[in-house]
Amino acid sequence: MGLLKWTLLLVSLAATHVAGHELRRKRDIANATYKDPTASIEDRVSDLLSRMTIEEKTAQLVQGDISNWINTTTNAFNYSGLVWNMENRAGQLYVGYPVPQSWIREGVKKAQDYLVQNTTLGIPAFVQTEGIHGLLIGNATMFNSPIGHACSYDLDLVQEMAKVIAQESQALGVNQLFAPLADLARELRYGRVEETFGEDPHLVGEMAYSYVKGIQGRNVSATVKHFAGFSAPEQGLNTGPVHGGEREMRTTWLPPFKRAIVDAGAYSIMGAYHSYDGIPAIADHYLMTDVLRGEWGYKYWLTSDAGATDRLCCTFKMCQCKPIDMEAVTLYALPAGNDVEMGGGSYNFKTIPQLVDAGKLDIEVVNTAVARQLRAKFEMGLFENPYLRVPSNNTKSLIHTPEHVKVARQLDAESIVLLENHNNTLPLAKSVNVAVIGPMADFVNLGDYAVYRSQYSPSNITPLQGIRNVSTGTVSYAKGCELWSNDQSGFPEAIAAASAADVAVVIIGTWSRDQKELWQGLNATTGEHVDVASLNLVGAMGPLAQAIIEIGKPTIIVYSSGKPISEPWISTSASALIQQFYSGEQGGAALADIIYGDVNPSGKLSVSFPYDVGTLPVYYDYLNSGRSTDPGAIMTNGTLQFGHQYVLNTPQPLYEFGYGKSYSNFTYSDLTLSRTTVSASDTITATTSITNTSPVDGKEVVQIYVQDVIASVAVPNMQLKSFKKVLVRAGETVQVKILLKVSDWGLWNMKMEYVVEPGEFMVWIGRSSKDLRGNGTVTVV
Repeated sequence: MGLLKWTLLLVSLAATHVAGHELRRKRDIANATYKDPTASIEDRVSDLLSRMTIEEKTAQLVQGDISNWINTTTNAFNYSGLVWNMENRAGQLYVGYPVPQSWIREGVKKAQDYLVQNTTLGIPAFVQTEGIHGLLIGNATMFNSPIGHACSYDLDLVQEMAKVIAQESQALGVNQLFAPLADLARELRYGRVEETFGEDPHLVGEMAYSYVKGIQGRNVSATVKHFAGFSAPEQGLNTGPVHGGEREMRTTWLPPFKRAIVDAGAYSIMGAYHSYDGIPAIADHYLMTDVLRGEWGYKYWLTSDAGATDRLCCTFKMCQCKPIDMEAVTLYALPAGNDVEMGGGSYNFKTIPQLVDAGKLDIEVVNTAVARQLRAKFEMGLFENPYLRVPSNNTKSLIHTPEHVKVARQLDAESIVLLENHNNTLPLAKSVNVAVIGPMADFVNLGDYAVYRSQYSPSNITPLQGIRNVSTGTVSYAKGCELWSNDQSGFPEAIAAASAADVAVVIIGTWSRDQKELWQGLNATTGEHVDVASLNLVGAMGPLAQAIIEIGKPTIIVYSSGKPISEPWISTSASALIQQFYSGEQGGAALADIIYGDVNPSGKLSVSFPYDVGTLPVYYDYLNSGRSTDPGAIMTNGTLQFGHQYVLNTPQPLYEFGYGKSYSNFTYSDLTLSRTTVSASDTITATTSITNTSPVDGKEVVQIYVQDVIASVAVPNMQLKSFKKVLVRAGETVQVKILLKVSDWGLWNMKMEYVVEPGEFMVWIGRSSKDLRGNGTVTVV
């Protein structure tokens, strides 16, 4: 027999052997424990894991992508690409592309069908996209940015938003969202401030908790990100190193993550790009294994961010980059607790089989990582129902419904913060003639995790359109200037419009881009990898505001932005000042609701505003010994008034955390504490009475701060420990009761032990971190 015939025979025999082996495996699993929904989760995980080959395990630990089998330009189906993806990257499938919803729905159905019907073990996949302010798939409901959500201080409304996002995800077969963030806005130069829930660990934790509960209550997995300590990079530069010690990590950065991950039960976590104290987050065994799994008992899985694993070689210089040392990357990340490798890089985890075979990687490390992901899939019931609502074509009844749009408008309105209202300029009468001015007036200013070109969707409501929809007077419009230019040639038209009107509304601020445009390098002033050295207005926007204010007509300035803006002169010169962090699709309608008084502003700042970028950081919960103040100033007439902290400025905020005005007037009285001598395990109730002395119904955010009077280490001067948003009708008094857990008042002592130390604690109640209306003393014994 010739060599060719022998080769063909051997290939045929090998194929027959493999086919026979797979038939035996399929026959053996017919009554396998992992297929039994009545068996315990741990028994199912153990049984399935014992049946998996090293190649199947590896495929669970590397992210796949719908573009491997669906052409995202033509929707052409590539069957060989599907087969290849499921052999190599079957655990999770990314689908966040700006394509018709039907392409996603059908592409997901093909993928799950193949996994269930055409693979030996039938393990369903996680189907993933972004979701911080709406499902990142075209024509889903767009909500405002997280920095705005937190300004609502409305946990129920944020949870309702999350339920909407989950329903829209399910309709297309998406069962995992990369949200929420538990990062903190502690560095305002950083471009991704808009994606956070603000500066305070307690507020961020409660917001993230509500989001997780909302989406996972509808069986869509949350992914809490970016673990941990990510968002205060050196010089404010995205992915830069973060400096800090273990006490700061435990006191400031980890509490919101623990609230979202452990208390809310998040099914997955995303790591981060940075290093903390010199240790890259994705190789940090202490955080990902000792703390997360050891101390917290977390039993699900953690994935790297896109391309983050490559940074170990190519950015942190811990291994060779060109060609990349895939073995080194895998051996740094996987044993440390980074279970899954996201795409966007070199797919280093594909070396797992060779590393195990060579004895360089313990198979138990692989088994542990795979088990964590399988555990989440079993908990979610994906083996019993991998499709969610995919077979349905009736997405109109599930996505972007009138009910969902209503939630978007309400959340946007409750997130708007009234910063100034001189001489009660607001609300406006609907009959006044208004000039709407500015480069953001006829533009929907979405955040950076918006779908490509979604800012141009015809369903969006711009500020100009929102005002026109409400006004019964004349509404004129002049752009005045471009976002990105110093050109003032449009000023005369804007000045003429304002001069002819009764009131001017000038909308200016920062702008972001959707993810595709951002990575194309188009101009923006916030967003991922878009960091700033100044918090001032860019280009001609400041001069435009000044030109309109100087006309002498009542002028309302609206900051449409993703972070605080530092222009103190506007605070004193404008008739009214409104902060609207990046809006959703109903942002213009929500803004009009506030301007005309159909909604009484109730938003409170989730992040402090500095006078100047040079006074950063300006978060309220600075450590004892910080923030000494002997301010100076440059007076409006140019006179220099010298101080020392700072010589010509102040370290105090222009607007403090928790600040926000209302059209109502609220008074506080009768603060009482249910107990004043407590143990560390007790829960007490703080009670106060809120009276609305105005003729306008309003919502007030009652804030509780706690101060540890004498502590064994330097601790924050005070910390928010609870809050409650309440409706107080005109002329009425409402008694508000707020629970406080004494166990939350602890510190990390010199031995790095968490303790609630005996001694005195001051409990403050008020309208902001500065406007405190009453206090009481509690003694811990």
